[in-house]
Amino acid sequence: MDKTIPRYYRLKVIPKSSTTELVEIMSDGTLKIRVAAPPEKGKANAELIKFLSNHFGVLKTAITIVSGKSEPLKLIRITK
Repeated sequence: MDKTIPRYYRLKVIPKSSTTELVEIMSDGTLKIRVAAPPEKGKANAELIKFLSNHFGVLKTAITIVSGKSEPLKLIRITK
């Protein structure tokens, strides 16, 4: 039986940017990510999950926003 341990990441998300990209890894390990979508009706979160799915090579369903759904600072969980 394969039990995958989930990985957790802290993110600082900057919505309404010109492109969606990983900007930097901050000194505390937080990933700073720019998102092209606006922060309305879940558009920025959807764009963030799509980006993270491609970046980490996992399905979108493997990514969960644990906290901060309506905040710039988020905690996400990735399972495989």
